[in-house]
Amino acid sequence: MEKERKLLTIGQFAALHGINKKTLMWYDQIGLFRPAAVNPVNGYRCYDYHQSAVLETILLLRELDVSIHEIQDFMKDRSAEHLKYLLEEKITHLDQQIQHLQAVRKTLCGHHQNMLALLTMDLDQICIVEKEERCLVTVEIERNTSFEKEVELITAETARYGLGRLHDASYGSMIPVSSLQNGNFDDYTRLFIEIPFLPRKKGLHIQPSGKYIRAFHKGSWDQLPLRYKEILSYAVEQNLILSGFSYEKGINEVVSDRIEDYVVQIEIPICE
Repeated sequence: MEKERKLLTIGQFAALHGINKKTLMWYDQIGLFRPAAVNPVNGYRCYDYHQSAVLETILLLRELDVSIHEIQDFMKDRSAEHLKYLLEEKITHLDQQIQHLQAVRKTLCGHHQNMLALLTMDLDQICIVEKEERCLVTVEIERNTSFEKEVELITAETARYGLGRLHDASYGSMIPVSSLQNGNFDDYTRLFIEIPFLPRKKGLHIQPSGKYIRAFHKGSWDQLPLRYKEILSYAVEQNLILSGFSYEKGINEVVSDRIEDYVVQIEIPICE
């Protein structure tokens, strides 16, 4: 009687683990997970409660996209070493997925922040913001660098850092502050790629943490010099010393097709 009380019907065992009993029937048919007993008269499958740990391991592996074939191999050699190896492999894959999703989330938050700026901020305003340090991938360009060459350079760097899709990063351009102060408003010397969670390493450009002047420009690029003159005047009025580079990036390409509506965000570090 004690032994019989430990057995559960296929329906009870399936309900206990939140699965369909057809799944248990299929696992039995392919030899992956057998019932503890089968009634010789009616063929009903019964399961021992102590089989739960094994089934939950199978269900976990399936949730991690481990193939049925891999699980069958594991069940044939069900050892701590085999399970350790299998789990390590899947943990690595899961970590990669999590990192990708975190990067996508950061990108989405950036887009959301841009849309919030468009909807709530006075784009004519010049303000001071606090920014965290960022590591940027940069490519050097010259005034006569063609658009085709710029695309080629960006594509090469994107491939180098394993970015499969453009939405995995944000892009922009850089002008030395010294060029702006000398009136050379078209002296773009670098393009930058911001990759979420990129660790600091040799060869990367470090956009420093600290206070920045932030301004926006709406309209065609040939009017950007006027905006820069306003920014430089603001810095003088506020006794601010600018340094490094001006970082430019478009913030509304997704929702605007007309150049008249194009908005560029400008950020320039302030010496403290």
